[in-house]
Amino acid sequence: MNANLIYAVLLFLAAQSMIFFQANGQFFNEWFARNTVLLSVVGGSIISYIFITATKFSYIHFETVWPGRFLGFSVGIVSYAILTWIFMGEGINTKTAISLTLATSIILIQIFWK
Repeated sequence: MNANLIYAVLLFLAAQSMIFFQANGQFFNEWFARNTVLLSVVGGSIISYIFITATKFSYIHFETVWPGRFLGFSVGIVSYAILTWIFMGEGINTKTAISLTLATSIILIQIFWK
């Protein structure tokens, strides 16, 4: 597996995880609830930079932008499901399990289908 692809996936995972805390932290942490403007301005800038960098590595690997979009979306779905379960106690029902399976399929298609 190409290093650029690994960097892209790891950066997409980091950015998507940060977005989870930025948007949902208010529901389980008082600091997040009180500091929404700070999270928006500072956190948003950092997250945007990480997404831009992830997109660059994805483009270098695939030489087109569409696979990176699907990859970032799918990594976000998987990370969101895991973080929602860990931090908010929301289990995975049948609908979510099927969606996770589809998201994982999208990731695998983008990585392995040449």
